[in-house]
Amino acid sequence: MKPSTDQLDEIREIYNLPLTTLIFRAQHIHQRFQDPAGVQLCTLQSIKTGKCPENCTYCPQSAHYDTPVEAEPLMDIEDIVGKAKEAKAGGASRFCMGAAWRDVRDGPQFDLVLKTVNEVSSLGLEVCCTMGMLREDQAVKLKEAGCAVYNHNLDTSREYYPEIITTRTYDDRLNTLQNVRSAGLEVCAGGILGMGETVEDRVKLLAELAALDPQPESVPINALVPVPGTPLENADPVTSFEFVRTVATARILMPGSIVRLSAGRLEMNEETQALCFLAGANSIFLGDKLLTTPNPEQSDDFQLLAKLGLHPLDPEEARRFHRANRGSEPAAVS
Repeated sequence: MKPSTDQLDEIREIYNLPLTTLIFRAQHIHQRFQDPAGVQLCTLQSIKTGKCPENCTYCPQSAHYDTPVEAEPLMDIEDIVGKAKEAKAGGASRFCMGAAWRDVRDGPQFDLVLKTVNEVSSLGLEVCCTMGMLREDQAVKLKEAGCAVYNHNLDTSREYYPEIITTRTYDDRLNTLQNVRSAGLEVCAGGILGMGETVEDRVKLLAELAALDPQPESVPINALVPVPGTPLENADPVTSFEFVRTVATARILMPGSIVRLSAGRLEMNEETQALCFLAGANSIFLGDKLLTTPNPEQSDDFQLLAKLGLHPLDPEEARRFHRANRGSEPAAVS
């Protein structure tokens, strides 16, 4: 359901609150609807890298651009399971597998993915996949294999989307999210800041996400990591305060969702990350790489969590919060 003018006006008003008031309101809601000290720890592994036919202007894996990323074929099951075991030993509770495909194709490679999902799930890890567009019957097969979550980001507003990607449409993305939901998988959908979008684009992106029914279980908020060779290699970075505003607004609009600090954390100091947690973020990715872009050292992440008195959030607990608060209307804060 497309956001109404009244909804956009309300979200715009929230986003533009004085920062102290905005964070106060977000923290009030976070305390009410989430474990206020819990942070879900995830690991993202690229299982098939590069030569993607999409022309996403932010992505170093696109075949349209000459970037430092070397193409790699689909990893063997044993290698992926080994990475999953390392992730679990390192403290991750969710293991996300990303494949640089435009869409999921039936055949030997998808069959291998299904077997891999089954083996990773048997380790006791929550499994997430992000592999481009997929049909409902394919989503059903992923769920039956043990996948719990499917990620498919909206990236930006509907209006700004054609400036970022032309090889698929905004409705293509929304259709995939509907297929995922219809198959009974949880939805992970978010966006990227710092791609030249306006504040209005951020407001409209958050409105689209909040209008999904039910709302996404996970909402990753990314800061663009410019990569040489991509059209956005010289994009101006989003400011820390604008990033925090977006996190806080997402928390207010989606009380039961996990709001995840995703790409771009390496460029954030501890104080900025702490502000994000204060604004309602409650998940990060562990590991020194997010698909193909750098990420903070795992030891640094645990040190920061310890400094802030935060603890790992159990996936079942996060799921319980989401189900209990699905569709909740945030309480007004005076």
